[in-house]
Amino acid sequence: MDFLSLFLIYLCVVLAALLCTCAGRKESFLLRSVSGATQVASFVIPTQVQRVTQKVLHRLFHTRSCLFVVLHIALQAAVYGEYTWEVFVYCWELQFHLPFLLLPYLLLAGNVSCFVLCSHTNPGVITKSNHASLVKIYAYDGVLFQRGVVCPTCNMEKPARSKHCSFCSMCVHRFDHHCVWVNNCIGAFNAKYFFLYLLTLSAMAATIAVITTAFLIQVVLLSGMMHGSYIDDHGQERAVEILFLIQHLFLTFPRIVFMLGFVILLTLVLGAYCCFNLYLALTNQTSNEWHKSRRCECSHHLTLQPHDRRVVYKNIYSKGAWMNVKEIFRPLTALEGKKK
Repeated sequence: MDFLSLFLIYLCVVLAALLCTCAGRKESFLLRSVSGATQVASFVIPTQVQRVTQKVLHRLFHTRSCLFVVLHIALQAAVYGEYTWEVFVYCWELQFHLPFLLLPYLLLAGNVSCFVLCSHTNPGVITKSNHASLVKIYAYDGVLFQRGVVCPTCNMEKPARSKHCSFCSMCVHRFDHHCVWVNNCIGAFNAKYFFLYLLTLSAMAATIAVITTAFLIQVVLLSGMMHGSYIDDHGQERAVEILFLIQHLFLTFPRIVFMLGFVILLTLVLGAYCCFNLYLALTNQTSNEWHKSRRCECSHHLTLQPHDRRVVYKNIYSKGAWMNVKEIFRPLTALEGKKK
């Protein structure tokens, strides 16, 4: 399978994952749109095909699966294969600095380490043996987390900041989200590895993008094309423009240019997600809490509480930027929770 096919599969899978992620968000515009489209499609697609599709989607997006892990490894292998066999070789011939060219491999080693730690570390599974200690760590804020709420599956009272993961069928301490790319929940005890994994992944994409761009710019400068001209379709001589250069480079190095577009897109997406996770870390929030607080604020804008007072959510877990980040890398214990 070529790199283009892998990229198209990647985009389709990411889109499907986003749609399934939004499936748990009530009154979501995207959810309503998908539901409407599904209803329209139900009149055209045979019932048996619909059932098979639903089973496949449920298997992929609502149960633990290694599919995304395999896809993740395949995409990394495709990018690094192209970088190694073409970009690295060409840049070496153009006498680029060796440490600069080896930086993506160093980041890859760090990323793989963080990936293994994130996927194999216990995120904070709540069991009957550790429930008593975990329930003492965080206080109930009375808005997002209420005292006395029992998980119907685990049959235990939910500690504050915990959530039941439908993928793994277990409650997780300081639950953030379930990441299909590492095939594990992100909780109190592997959040630091996930943050470093995301950071190194973004740095990998950005570094390869910079090196590839530098190589293509060097090729253009050495060829002297910027000072040249070409004959257009009407037979007129024109100065070389940016669009012409891009077309020429794509025809000369098609796989390299395509890889560059992919890693630039990946850098932008991962960079934005990194910034969002950094914001969550600085404010001591999880993705689950951020989403629930937005939903809570929206619902209370519509419904007034007794005495005409709106319930205003306040994050009681934030203790300042430095302490919040420190908590990611050194999770609180029951003793520290009592001292708060």
